[in-house]
Amino acid sequence: MPMYLPKKIIIDPKVRSSSMVETVLQNAASVPVEYRKIDKDSFHLVNCDDLVIACYQGNFYKPCPGTLHYLCCQYKILNIGLNCPLACTYCILQSYLDHPALVLHANVEEMLAELDVLFSEHPSTTFRIGTGEFTDSLVLDHLSGLTKILVPYFADRKNACLELKTKTTNIHNLKGLEHRGKTIVAWSLNSARVVRREERGAPSIEDRLLAAQKCQEWGYRLAFHFDPIIYYPGWEEDYRKTIEQLFSMIEASHIAWISLGCFRYMPKLKPIIQEKFHHSRIVYEEFIQGLDGKMRYLEVLRQEIYSRMVRWIRQKDPECFLYLCMESTRIWRNCLGFAPSSNQDLQSWLDQRCRG
Repeated sequence: MPMYLPKKIIIDPKVRSSSMVETVLQNAASVPVEYRKIDKDSFHLVNCDDLVIACYQGNFYKPCPGTLHYLCCQYKILNIGLNCPLACTYCILQSYLDHPALVLHANVEEMLAELDVLFSEHPSTTFRIGTGEFTDSLVLDHLSGLTKILVPYFADRKNACLELKTKTTNIHNLKGLEHRGKTIVAWSLNSARVVRREERGAPSIEDRLLAAQKCQEWGYRLAFHFDPIIYYPGWEEDYRKTIEQLFSMIEASHIAWISLGCFRYMPKLKPIIQEKFHHSRIVYEEFIQGLDGKMRYLEVLRQEIYSRMVRWIRQKDPECFLYLCMESTRIWRNCLGFAPSSNQDLQSWLDQRCRG
């Protein structure tokens, strides 16, 4: 699958001389460039096929929003950009962001300075940080080269690890980097049918796993996220095939964790999916509104899905570290046989996995 190229690059004059702009222009020499002021009031005027490079004004580091009602792993977010060109039907960004602009934050030096202060002020805290919350971690890396900065940076940090979460095969910048085991490369996985129908801009499962194989060869630890798991007649056979494919191509010893999470969405996402993706049927199953306001499959169905997924994974690797994303203590116990006592408990388990 060819790497993404925007139709136009729009650069805020404030960042014209930044190293990020220089790198992107070198890597996208054939793309037209426009310089114009960009602020929060003008993002909505940008075409979704254009790439904006601007200065980020807020805090780069933020906690995962999570919820009070379900167990959360206390993930921390590093905001490197906004939006994603893969156009998955279920993407929460469609309802979360109020503009279509694809954005790269150019002030990387300020990002690293913010992290320097954070890590030095809390030397006994383990920071498990990901860049894949508001965009795909690697989908623009062939343009930005950001991993060439972040991976060596985290390699030198004793109390932090970086998770790069992606659906892409855009890994060539990771080769040869000094990572010292402090970067975990993670892939979102699904059934082949879901990829064909709901993730049409993303590579196949086989291609994702081939990319994971290369990262394994380069010494990276890996993670995999079955999230969202989407129910449909025949889902069992399809998802089991993906699990078999995963463990036939990846060594279990290289897997830091696997997460499971069933499809859920805020109510305002439903009309967006219906309008943009006429072929998609994912919002027409039976849902109930959860304690967090999101529409969720009925609990009995979620438990059936998780129990089967856990059993299939345990058959391949009995020691694999599994966790559920945003689920209740009861579902944890019923499907995994145990549950964290709190969010902090789950966080400490994953932090320990980060430390190897």
